[in-house]
Amino acid sequence: MSPRLSLFRRANSGVLSALFILNLLLVGCGTVPPRTPLTEELSQKAAIPGIPKARIWGDEAPDWAINMEPSSPEELNKKVPALYGTRHDYLALSGGGAKGAFAVGLLLGWSESGTRPEFEMVTGVSTGALIAPFAFLGPEYDATLKEIYTGISTKDIFTERNILIGLTSDAMTDSTPLLKLIQNYVTPQVMNNLATEFRKGRQLNVATTNLDAGRPVIWNLGEIAASGEPRALELIHKILLASASIPVAFPPVLIEVEAEGRQFDELHIDGGGASQVYLYPLGIDWRRVTQALNVQGTPNVYLIRNDHLDPEFEPVEPKVVSIASRSLGSLIRSQGIGDMYRVYLGTQRDGINYHLAYIPNDFREIPKEPFDREYMIKLFNLGYNLAKKGYEWKTAPPGVQVK
Repeated sequence: MSPRLSLFRRANSGVLSALFILNLLLVGCGTVPPRTPLTEELSQKAAIPGIPKARIWGDEAPDWAINMEPSSPEELNKKVPALYGTRHDYLALSGGGAKGAFAVGLLLGWSESGTRPEFEMVTGVSTGALIAPFAFLGPEYDATLKEIYTGISTKDIFTERNILIGLTSDAMTDSTPLLKLIQNYVTPQVMNNLATEFRKGRQLNVATTNLDAGRPVIWNLGEIAASGEPRALELIHKILLASASIPVAFPPVLIEVEAEGRQFDELHIDGGGASQVYLYPLGIDWRRVTQALNVQGTPNVYLIRNDHLDPEFEPVEPKVVSIASRSLGSLIRSQGIGDMYRVYLGTQRDGINYHLAYIPNDFREIPKEPFDREYMIKLFNLGYNLAKKGYEWKTAPPGVQVK
């Protein structure tokens, strides 16, 4: 063994030993929750107690879509009156953190223009998941959305942990403020309203990432709201928190499940861990769905991307944190663009009109903190003014030639 390699091994061993000792000293200060995780086999059987239809995997078609049995028009009209024999408009809200203020401004300006439809389905990821329930319930909740996205700052979302404690716990911050914010606005009345709309057939779906399985999960918040389960509201709060819980930055969320009569838990994080925006699993033959529902005209999807499309130039310091942050940002941006194309391909296959909105590339304000109130107000005003005078939705992602 060369002297250089021997020296390297001794130095490396010393670092590892120091970290091990540090972990022993600080492990009592960490906040890692105890777990009863599922096995891989049971993960396919796990369900939410009392709400078996609460969710589906986001990367495969559900059983109902594969084994769809024909129903009479009378049955469908009675079961889903808001979906049968009507026009269909869908709204898909992407992640983007504080940039969700753009989508909120766009929605309020759209309401002001008098052309905003009632959406038969709304989907959301991360910050889009937080917007989704109120966008789903319509202009009645516009003031609520504006209050949230122009009235908060970083302290209302998370508190930082000591770096040593963060390294020995489940995240570098505490997201309790965000949970309190969700609890404050997603009230029992909001849940009751979601249940009412669900009973008409309208769909509100948000995504998380099952960290144990490494797979996206789509949660039917209307189904949960209408379930009558005593802890339904608590579950909705957990799902919304999980969908916005950026891994490492925010703690993952434990969600209790049952399988074969036993209690377990799953670990869920930001839906953006699997997809930045989605409409429905591509395994579903949506054209078949719309034909069964006798949808009038061609369905429309309105996809709002809470970000720019072009990359932002930013000199990076040659330090681990700066390099990691920039690399992750680039990865998320690329994933988001790929998701836009994936949704587009699905709409072309299934006969759906595609409409895309995104933050204009000439908006180059720089926030002073993760959730900078002034920055969010500017983004809100941008979206509002663009939509109020009639937003020019793109009919395809950039680079796609539309015939």
